[in-house]
Amino acid sequence: MSARSHASVLAAEAVAALAIRPAGTYLDATFGRGGHSRAILAALGPQGRLVALDRDPAAIEAGATIVDPRFTLVHSAFSAFDAVLDAMGVASLDGMLLDLGVSSPQLDTPERGMSFRFDAPLDMRMDTTQGETAADFLARASQAEIERVIRDYGEERFAHAIAKALVAARSEHGISTTGQLAALVAQVVRTREPGQHPATRSFQALRIHVNRELEELSLTLPRAVERLAPGGRLAVISFHSLEDRIVKRFLREAANPPQPPKRVPVRAVDLPPPRLRLVGKPVFPGEAEIAANPRSRSAVLRIAEKAIAAGPGAGAP
Repeated sequence: MSARSHASVLAAEAVAALAIRPAGTYLDATFGRGGHSRAILAALGPQGRLVALDRDPAAIEAGATIVDPRFTLVHSAFSAFDAVLDAMGVASLDGMLLDLGVSSPQLDTPERGMSFRFDAPLDMRMDTTQGETAADFLARASQAEIERVIRDYGEERFAHAIAKALVAARSEHGISTTGQLAALVAQVVRTREPGQHPATRSFQALRIHVNRELEELSLTLPRAVERLAPGGRLAVISFHSLEDRIVKRFLREAANPPQPPKRVPVRAVDLPPPRLRLVGKPVFPGEAEIAANPRSRSAVLRIAEKAIAAGPGAGAP
């Protein structure tokens, strides 16, 4: 799938959420195939700057087609954005975009091992240059650890039975391909939501674990707020309830002033102001986008703005 044929989800809405300043500095922390980055560049003026990150070498290769002096693309996980920006001398950002989860090109490339639609090596790594594959994990993990991953990251009620079957199967012939994993899970999971493959939740769980997706997100959000300039925007697109739960809770807590311990006499005016201001309601894809790209149906965009510090003696903004 080419960079041009891959459609970024909520592209126009995400760029609008950033409220682009023509001379501002922005971070697209999940470049993918560059749809959001191209839209941001189109909104920036000649003095603007865009840094983009992706840990997928295929995304970095695709990004080589963008030749623009305002643009820099770096091979990096988004959790390492601080080090990347420090090395570039970027002290603060006017906006940061996170488009979470797996991309369509990753799902649609058999050798990435992320889809049960193909029989391919069970890899699942977003960064194919380092780290443990899903096959490696299944070969060495205990039954209890496999069960925990499938239960917690896949919200799979058959996690115990699946883990037990996986451990039994690996002692006989190993589990090294997506086809083997999908077939084994299908034998264990007898009921599933209409239209959903029995292995959907297990594949999601293993991918999240292998790539440390939720840990990366939890590490990144508070540091993103620190890096934003006052009035800077944070826009996050989530695709499943686990990551959206983390985003929603973080934004809600950061948008409320810290509460003192009960029975401690503190005036509201003396409380530190909230770090963020929530911007609008969550944004979802419209019917036309879902019809054109069914994978967008679960997306949700949440937006927040870094609070502008109040002057001496003033209350929270």
